[in-house]
Amino acid sequence: MTTHGYLAREYFGRLLEALRNSGYRCVGPQVLDGAIQYRDLPNAQALPSGWRDSQAPGRYRLEHSNNPRQFAWANGPQALKPFLFAPRETLWCVERDARGALSFRAVLPEAQALAVIGVRACDLAALHLQDAHFLQGQFQDAQYAARRDGLFLVAVNCTHPAATCFCVSTGDGPDVPEANGGCDLVLDEVDDGFIVRSASERGASLIAQLGLAPVTLAQQTVVADQRQQAREAQTRMLPSRDLRPLLDTRLEHPRWADVAARCLSCGNCTSVCPTCFCHSDHESPAIDGSDSTHYREWDSCFTQGHSYIHGITLRADTRLRYRQWLTHKLGAWHDQYGRSGCVGCGRCISWCPVGIDITEEVAALAADTP
Repeated sequence: MTTHGYLAREYFGRLLEALRNSGYRCVGPQVLDGAIQYRDLPNAQALPSGWRDSQAPGRYRLEHSNNPRQFAWANGPQALKPFLFAPRETLWCVERDARGALSFRAVLPEAQALAVIGVRACDLAALHLQDAHFLQGQFQDAQYAARRDGLFLVAVNCTHPAATCFCVSTGDGPDVPEANGGCDLVLDEVDDGFIVRSASERGASLIAQLGLAPVTLAQQTVVADQRQQAREAQTRMLPSRDLRPLLDTRLEHPRWADVAARCLSCGNCTSVCPTCFCHSDHESPAIDGSDSTHYREWDSCFTQGHSYIHGITLRADTRLRYRQWLTHKLGAWHDQYGRSGCVGCGRCISWCPVGIDITEEVAALAADTP
């Protein structure tokens, strides 16, 4: 059963205390190095009160005001991905004994109950896609599964989307769906506090510990208005949620060469993307041959190694690499996961050092026939 109530801002620490008493390590958004980043959250005062983000192609800046709100920003460079799919981690170790025999030992992360505060609707949609990739196939990813089991998610509906956001057009925000949102609690921030709604049994159990006040009609009106304003504020969009038919007829479009002339193949877009999951595997042997460590780390379809097979690089230039990224993300993912791989968060636009805009590139491809 869904339960909800009002939590005054000065009592937000009760939520953190209830989570810690339930065994969770709490992480939440904080200002660090000029960006909103998730870090261990010591108390509610560490949240980014009064901070807003200003985003544009190739630009991310923070601005401060006297606004008491702590979640009046769109997103930072992180999503949930780094907490579940580690940027670099050991998968197994192998040792050689005195007789020369090899023994392998799998390495799993320590199980830890983790509560993430401030999750956005677009990042919950991305989590569904990551779950589909790592957990729902024939073989589960043991490292991902170990972290996923202990995850408690406190979502906050977005009230101030950035100029780079387009989650409305992908169907992934700016507010969390009432059903199947994929989190445990959903917060709507108003000036003096939060409307708190349970989205799971764990969430309902936690709410019971908070002593919430009833929600007033005036608060409900404010929430409804700011949700609508957040939807209407978005000006960027993708023309369709299924772009396979379009992209399949644009493989030789001159726009690919145009974007390749601007793209640095740096991989920033895939690093900040909350759904990208490519990785490479590496071996780190001891110099005396006694043991070796096998690890994986994030990779990108913009690197040469990503398409290197038996002495041949299949996608040897940036034109082919960008085409692979875009057509896979917006097209082939439908065959793999039943939907596009883009959730409209806009991170790839803001964090691209040359300001390439995925919505602009799709619009150019759709504008005419090659």
